[in-house]
Amino acid sequence: MLKTLQNAFKVKDIRHRIFYVFMMLIVIRIGSQIPVPGVDREFFKNWFANQSGDAFNFLDAFTGGSFSTMAIFALSITPYITSSIIMQLLTIAIPKLEEMQKDGEDGRKKIAAITRYLTVGLSLFESTAMAIGFGNRGWIADINAMKIIVVVVTLTAGSAFLMWIGERINEKGVGNGISVVLAINIVSRIPSELYTLFEQFVKGKTIAKGALAGLIVLAIILTVVILVLILNGAVRKIPVQYSKKMQGRKMVGGQSTHIPLKINTAGVVPIIFASSIMSFPGIIASFTGKTGGTGWGTKILAALSSSNWFNLSHPAYSVGLLVYIVLVIFFAYFYTSITFNPLEVADNMKKQGGFIPGIRPGKPTVDYLNKILNYIVFIGAAGLTIVAVIPFFFNGVFGASVSFGGTSLIIVVSVILETMKQIESMMVVRNYKGFLND
Repeated sequence: MLKTLQNAFKVKDIRHRIFYVFMMLIVIRIGSQIPVPGVDREFFKNWFANQSGDAFNFLDAFTGGSFSTMAIFALSITPYITSSIIMQLLTIAIPKLEEMQKDGEDGRKKIAAITRYLTVGLSLFESTAMAIGFGNRGWIADINAMKIIVVVVTLTAGSAFLMWIGERINEKGVGNGISVVLAINIVSRIPSELYTLFEQFVKGKTIAKGALAGLIVLAIILTVVILVLILNGAVRKIPVQYSKKMQGRKMVGGQSTHIPLKINTAGVVPIIFASSIMSFPGIIASFTGKTGGTGWGTKILAALSSSNWFNLSHPAYSVGLLVYIVLVIFFAYFYTSITFNPLEVADNMKKQGGFIPGIRPGKPTVDYLNKILNYIVFIGAAGLTIVAVIPFFFNGVFGASVSFGGTSLIIVVSVILETMKQIESMMVVRNYKGFLND
């Protein structure tokens, strides 16, 4: 990885692209410190600190702390991510969108434009709900219609600006723009979280106990990172053989290749979906001020909060973990089913004269791909669950309060690996161009 970066900086064009990304990241972090005009940041900071559950911690981790400090980038890039997922689902449900997606570059541009409009719409909805919900409770001093409009416009513009930055990184940087924006927000929280762990488990202890605690924390983090690397790199290769055929007077084809099926076919989407659903009731309860009490509603909210899982004093709350695991597995299968179509793959192979050795073309190939896919999706979902649950375990048993966990590490590691692949591909293209020019 370091060798790739070293070689990349020797190429002027790639060096400029990396520098452009670096400057955009600085802009993002500056914007994450600028407060929303007209709001009482101390009120919101104190309110956020008094939240007993983790309904908003998931969002705050994705915004790089902008949400808890109520900066202009408080919504971050999450409306765009939600819009993209919605568009993927709608593409399957609406034939016209499916045709648009298959219509080459023009179709993809139209879908991208619709996604942008949907992002702005979601940002308006979320910022309006926040302005009205929190404003009536003292977040906006002397609340009136004009102040609400200012807050809504500021938060919406901040989210739209981050979307624009992501697209500029795609165009003038090294690609993966939206992912890079999300990753830098997550990474920005890690130093403060590590310092929190240091204060909680190392500071004030004897040298032996402090060193042991530090080594345990480091070992846990390294274990999660290694598991993420294994999960991201694991691939099931399905061999494909192409028959020889005559083209003119020449015999072509006959080569062997493979279909690479990633073990983690759905990426981090199942965890994001599951965490969002588990957090949604808590967010609604916080908006409406119904977080207190001792009734069944409060107990259900406590069970849905990951901060209460593995809590030895309240073991019954860990039932929420079972719901979480079921949701992760369900969304892993669901998302894979809408992004990978075995029937389409089998048809394409048949048209090109390809077949899987030992498997007849047509329906047998579809059945075989479905069978393999079901196995690897379950393995990938199980791996995702393990990575996500490890931080929950130590948070619950040892009281370690950190917002970056398996989900955050999966995103950061995946973005780093994908970005390095993009840089390597740029270098390969440049080498080909240089060879052709010579």
